[in-house]
Amino acid sequence: MSQETWQEQNNKYLAASLEWLRLRLELLIPQEVPAPRGSGAPAPPAAVDEPGWFSRWRGGKPPREMPMLAPPAPPPALEERLRQALADRENAGQSEPLPALLTLAERLGLSAFERDTLLLSAAPEFDPGFASLFAKAQGATGRNYPTFALALWALDDPAWDAISAWRPLRFARLIEVSQPGATPLTASPIRADERVVDYLKGLNVLDHRLATILTQVTADGADLSDSQQAVLEDALERLHHAAASEVLPVLQLIGTDDGSKLALARRACDALDRQLYRLHSEALPAQASEIETFGRLWQRESLLLPVALYIDADGAESLPAETQAAFQRFLARQVGMLFLSVREAPVRFGGESINVETPKPTPAEQHAAWTEWLGKEHGEDEARRTAELLVGQYNLNFSDIRQVASETLRLESEWPGIRDGAWDRCRDLTRPKLDALAQRLDARATWADLVLPEEQMVLMRQIAGQVRERHRVYGEWGFGLRMNRGFGISALFAGESGTGKSMAAEVIANALRLNLYRIDISAVVSKYIGETEKNLRKLFDAAEQGGAILFFDEADALFGKRSEVKDSHDRYANIEINYLLQRMEAFSGLAILATNMKAALDPAFLRRLRFIVNFQFPGPKERAEIWARSLPPETPRDGIDYSRLARLNITGGNIHSIALNAAFRAAEKREPVTMPLLLAAARAELKKLDKPFSEAEFRV
Repeated sequence: MSQETWQEQNNKYLAASLEWLRLRLELLIPQEVPAPRGSGAPAPPAAVDEPGWFSRWRGGKPPREMPMLAPPAPPPALEERLRQALADRENAGQSEPLPALLTLAERLGLSAFERDTLLLSAAPEFDPGFASLFAKAQGATGRNYPTFALALWALDDPAWDAISAWRPLRFARLIEVSQPGATPLTASPIRADERVVDYLKGLNVLDHRLATILTQVTADGADLSDSQQAVLEDALERLHHAAASEVLPVLQLIGTDDGSKLALARRACDALDRQLYRLHSEALPAQASEIETFGRLWQRESLLLPVALYIDADGAESLPAETQAAFQRFLARQVGMLFLSVREAPVRFGGESINVETPKPTPAEQHAAWTEWLGKEHGEDEARRTAELLVGQYNLNFSDIRQVASETLRLESEWPGIRDGAWDRCRDLTRPKLDALAQRLDARATWADLVLPEEQMVLMRQIAGQVRERHRVYGEWGFGLRMNRGFGISALFAGESGTGKSMAAEVIANALRLNLYRIDISAVVSKYIGETEKNLRKLFDAAEQGGAILFFDEADALFGKRSEVKDSHDRYANIEINYLLQRMEAFSGLAILATNMKAALDPAFLRRLRFIVNFQFPGPKERAEIWARSLPPETPRDGIDYSRLARLNITGGNIHSIALNAAFRAAEKREPVTMPLLLAAARAELKKLDKPFSEAEFRV
């Protein structure tokens, strides 16, 4: 049956049901009885002058018993019309698929009385004329709105439990009860929920209250690799076997890549002909009552629509205890198909679940995808070389690879080649969200700006080289098959303040064209138990996702020696250090630590470092070179003796400060940078550092 034909049949059934309801209400309206002929006396009142499911009080005294009163016998003409209306309604309800009201009653388990009570509460939305019928049917009460009392009086097979809070009418929020003050429940106005009214009309769309917090997931970008497709097929088979028991379990997708988990859920919904909606973790209701309301509304939607829900549950363990309990009750409730995205351990909620490990595509699958999508407009050889470079640094899912490849080819004219364009797009796409825990540095320093002894320069270039070639060594040359940890690169830069440690980190980041993040130790370390580990986990997970370089400045504050346990604070401090050591070893990216107190670092951590670069205090030769590079080529200068300046026993950081202060002084005087200005700035710098000096050193 087409949608148009079904809509016509649904309208026909709805019209017949409303006509039947009108006649049922007319039965309750007192009928005037004609007076005998020749008598001027008025007609006596009808036997029933006020409806209600309780028996009436007579003479101001209640009866001994309170039996249910039946409606008065209808006049023959009204009885015939009612019989015909019921037949018309039943005939209209024989269509296939069933009309909306019958479908809703079947899916939510409504009795005939509950179904007709719902119709009664929705009637004013379809025909405002029902208000006058309600007022007449309820007599002297003056109520021109539907009530439970009216339903119990007017409809067949009345049942008190229909108005229970645990029956579908109220539990599934099919009707709303307005109960002001001390008004009895049976006398309070009832009205059908707006979403339910739309459904009865034939408009079946997601509840607007849910649409504000849920995001519809489209099929675009839901690409799966062969290895992920195998995981999906296994999950669907397990789900099929579990569904035979009429208990649909929660699918818990375990993994660190949200894109892969979402793509797998979307493909599962495609196979089961369902529309997927996503609830982001930040939109998860905070109050227990709100979670309960959300659960009931979504449970109703899962019965009215072919839908599935995807919830980001990472971080749910940090919710308040009351909220966690409400969330677990929601998970244990039968709400149709539900996907739960978690990072490490599955959530325990007391219900049935299927745990699905969801990995990213393998490096080989990523390489093939890059080659295919970049090779559409370029030679396969160039696409393969570009793919090798990208896979060596970035670990992306298929959706991200397709997006980057498409954007690179579309904006190819802005880059000298697809290699640089794809690299920059990957770097921007995967930029980690570390604003709360780290500061992104704009790395502009180059190898030409760095002045170090030859031994240190060799180590620095080795660090950059290992980052570039790790895919070849671990992937193509088979070293990765023999290892289960230690794929990352960690380096310690140790030396006095101002010897170039921060600049060296910038040089490596600039050479590799990667994002550099300086870790804010004060934001990472927390006095609350377990919070430091959570911050570190977010830090490393985000850096691995985005291929960023982590720069721990003043690392001794975080990587210090473990102490002897004397109280609980020492124990938890040691746990933090242990966790950090393990996470550093498992980190697959580049982490650079800088310290001017190498001896304060934990020895166990030093053993896990691949590189240790000692930044020595610069000698005269290095200082002369640093002085020569301290002023940019664009800076005007006159008569500068770099060899004389190199005799000042200061670090490169001090030299930079002196050059900058002298440049500002020269700009103020509208003259080039000269020796007198540099010497004056140097004298001020030494005084600031409380270093002894001779005035003879600064005579021009």
